[in-house]
Amino acid sequence: MEYKAVKGTRDFLPLQMQKRNYIFNTITSVYKSHGFLQIETPAMENLSTLMGKYGDEGDKLLFKILDSGIFLRQEKFSAFEDEITNNHINKAASMICEKGLRYDLTVPFARFVVNHQNDIVFPFKRYQIQPVWRADKPQKGRYREFYQCDADIIGSDSLMNETELIEIIAEVFSKLKLNVTIKLNNRKILAAIASVIGHEDKITEITVAIDKLDKIGLEGVEQELLNNGFTAQDVEKLRPILLINGTNEEKIKTLSDFIASNEQGKKGIEELEFVLNKCKAINIGNIEFDITLARGLNYYTGAIVEVKANDVAMGSITGGGRYDNLTGIFGLKDVSGVGISFGADRIYDCLEELQLFPDEIMTATDVLFINFGEKENEKCLLLAKQLRTAGLSCEVYPDSAKMQKQMKYANNRNIPFVCLLGENEISNGTIVIKNMLTGNQQTVNQTELTEYFK
Repeated sequence: MEYKAVKGTRDFLPLQMQKRNYIFNTITSVYKSHGFLQIETPAMENLSTLMGKYGDEGDKLLFKILDSGIFLRQEKFSAFEDEITNNHINKAASMICEKGLRYDLTVPFARFVVNHQNDIVFPFKRYQIQPVWRADKPQKGRYREFYQCDADIIGSDSLMNETELIEIIAEVFSKLKLNVTIKLNNRKILAAIASVIGHEDKITEITVAIDKLDKIGLEGVEQELLNNGFTAQDVEKLRPILLINGTNEEKIKTLSDFIASNEQGKKGIEELEFVLNKCKAINIGNIEFDITLARGLNYYTGAIVEVKANDVAMGSITGGGRYDNLTGIFGLKDVSGVGISFGADRIYDCLEELQLFPDEIMTATDVLFINFGEKENEKCLLLAKQLRTAGLSCEVYPDSAKMQKQMKYANNRNIPFVCLLGENEISNGTIVIKNMLTGNQQTVNQTELTEYFK
């Protein structure tokens, strides 16, 4: 029998982990440079925390955890069976599941803020790097278990927070040398468009549909709208907005004319222009106002942002937005926040495809000491300890195996330097250092070993 990882999940080999940690460390370094503080939350949350926060589509993708205990008593089982028969899936699930795996890090963060509001200082700048789970159909760039790398600023209405998060996005991808476009929109604008075409009550249907424009095209979006109760006249009104193009300024001008009578829409445009102007002032390029950007999560209320890699066929690799009252659903009202999330797994796939991982991260060990025997081994252990104190990573080969086997180990592990310390070197107080990349060898005094590697 073959035992495989669950579909949509993966094992990670050491080299893959080195590459993943390169991404995590890059993101973490930028977060820290902006004063963000790290937190963690549990993998499991109560379903009452998760359900209803992501829209109907999101609720369907929640992994629910089966309760332990004596559920299968006849009277409970019969009630459960009735709900299944009547296609009340969510209600049936609630009868046997009280907990679920987190879908994202933002909703658990809102719960965290409410629970710990007296332990943190507002505005609170948090970052969190942990896995999330979605019962999605696995495909390229889409997994059932994947990591998110979140940053949020909560407890402040200032649009300077949006600007800082976009600056963080630009810094991270600059460090990763990944060419991207940062797409920006505002949910107030989307709500205004729904109002102008006479369907304020169907903002969710509109945003879910137009968010798919780049996947299913204009005809597909229009058909989805028709299937959701919109008339051909409604779709005709909406088409010019779906086809809007030009510079950011030209798009804003066209849109301003379309929603001129809507106060909420004008507010959204003001917020959008503020962020675009601030980003321009600090020389952040490649920002595109994209009216089709909707991000299907129900809790966004203002700015929404998404990042696309320019040189790889890949979905969104970063996303986020403003949420004005997410903590209100947990009892703490009028606390606004804004956040972003880097999709580490998709970023990994982009860097791998474009061969952008730096060579130096492939090396976990700097120096290998060859094992010639017990006496030589003891001296090698002392010298390795000395180098580790100086900040190098070192290994002493555990067995006095054949030289060829030990050198092959160094090659296979991409170890750049090998130290040879035999009986003669012990007598002379020297050590031979072989550069595995060039093949060159050099003999140095043991007392100069640390200085040599510096």
